[in-house]
Amino acid sequence: MVDSTTIALAAINKLTTLVIETGWQSGGGFFGLIGESVSTGIKQTIFAASQKYIENYRKRHCLLKVLGMRNPVDLGTVYTTIRFLDDAEISQFVSIESQEAAFRRKQQHSQTKSESERQGMKVASNEQFLMVLGGPGAGKSTFLRRVGLEALKDRDSKFQHPCIPVLIELKRLTSGEIDLVKIIAEEFQTCGFPDARKFTCKALDQGRLLVLLDGLDEVPVNNLNQAVVKIQDFVDRYDQNRYIVSCRTAAYHGGFCRFTDVAMADFNDVQIQRFIQNWFQTEEDRRAKNV
Repeated sequence: MVDSTTIALAAINKLTTLVIETGWQSGGGFFGLIGESVSTGIKQTIFAASQKYIENYRKRHCLLKVLGMRNPVDLGTVYTTIRFLDDAEISQFVSIESQEAAFRRKQQHSQTKSESERQGMKVASNEQFLMVLGGPGAGKSTFLRRVGLEALKDRDSKFQHPCIPVLIELKRLTSGEIDLVKIIAEEFQTCGFPDARKFTCKALDQGRLLVLLDGLDEVPVNNLNQAVVKIQDFVDRYDQNRYIVSCRTAAYHGGFCRFTDVAMADFNDVQIQRFIQNWFQTEEDRRAKNV
């Protein structure tokens, strides 16, 4: 399991600094508190909350396990490079259904990268509004989680923006009232950030967040139209932030005009082999495999 000692101190300091910079109000102190600087007590509170936030993210989103494996595997140890088909490649298909079928056939066993493919993490850094499409099991959720993990890093991060990642599983949108600000604030409140709602609003106003919305196709059907409208309005209201949404290709009907649509390319043979080697990383797991 994830232990706090494995989390780099630099990453915690980075998140702490982002939170303090976000909460600072010119002339009014931190979150309106009187004083010209952030007190040691507040810094310690934010440091502890930042540490817990990173721990929670890793525990909730970065531990993978499949039937037959004794222990979960850390996402960072098994993740292999993801590539996207380019826009021109997507537009060749006349229907969403034919896109999904073609994506799963295309280059399934190719060992070389197509010129029309782009590295996933580079695309995530370049595009402020990104819609990730793909078939079931293509790795959409894993990709979003990995981007969030990269954003939390302080050193050697492949995500080139100082943002706080917040991952929301859209299947949670089951009620008639959809309040994304509240959902995000609850993520911070759980970890002990002071004035979580106020902090969330300030972070959104300042464009400090990387909002990862996973599984648009998993929103209950009776809430889907409302969810799409709420997400669009939210993005328009807080358009300084960065957004990545994932959705099954066959379930995507457009409507996100500000977003760049990309589709996940199938793994080639080299990627498949690398993933298998990473996944079954212990001798015990290798012996337990059913070949």
